[in-house]
Amino acid sequence: MITLLTYDHSLDGFFTAVFEVYEYKIEKAEIRKEALEKPALFYGLHRVITDPKKAERVFKKLKMLLGEKGIHQIIYSLLTEDEHCERPILEVIKYAIANPEKKVLSNMTNQSVLKLERYTKQVGREKHRMEAFVRFRLITDQIYFAEIEPDFNVMPIIAKHFAQRYQDQKWLIFDQKRQYGLFYNLQTVETVEMDFSDKTKDLEMLGNDEDLYQNLWRTYFDKTNIKARKNTRLHIQHVPKRYWKYLTEKQPF
Repeated sequence: MITLLTYDHSLDGFFTAVFEVYEYKIEKAEIRKEALEKPALFYGLHRVITDPKKAERVFKKLKMLLGEKGIHQIIYSLLTEDEHCERPILEVIKYAIANPEKKVLSNMTNQSVLKLERYTKQVGREKHRMEAFVRFRLITDQIYFAEIEPDFNVMPIIAKHFAQRYQDQKWLIFDQKRQYGLFYNLQTVETVEMDFSDKTKDLEMLGNDEDLYQNLWRTYFDKTNIKARKNTRLHIQHVPKRYWKYLTEKQPF
């Protein structure tokens, strides 16, 4: 029987799941995000409770075995949000642990290694596309606002680019598909939530109505205060800040 380990979508949650595969000596394991539909037959269920200490131990082991490139590829692969992305990642991890002397990531005859390489390229291309084609418009309080709807969750890996390029401007990039944004306050980039659902059924309307933009922004930004809209727990947990240096040019945001 296959044991299905479900986790909370976070990077630490995934690393905890990997730890518990070995901790409980689970021979046939599959890791999936807990919100996804569970298979009904031939699976035993194991719910993973995220443990940063376990995650840190796995991270250190993988960094030793796979290097910074490996950590980079694991993070990018998870950012695809592909329903089955954990499967090739786990296979590569098992391969690396079983063969510590091999340069695992160089073996492109291994289908799981090849899959991670493809995931990484796909996310990298989407990152560059967002950096090239995001367009801002000036709204209230001298804040520049842009909407995106990327195929992959590239928000954590585009923050550095825009913080460096627009250092002297306040801006917010909103991911319409995932319903969260990045807000730059001239000093730091914060992850924030914005919910327009009570004001309009179609967020695209905002692009055609400057008055609506102004009113919504005052409601959700000025009056509620940006700090109150922060949801660091929900969104930053996907890629904790200690891993950010592996996302772009191996430098911190």
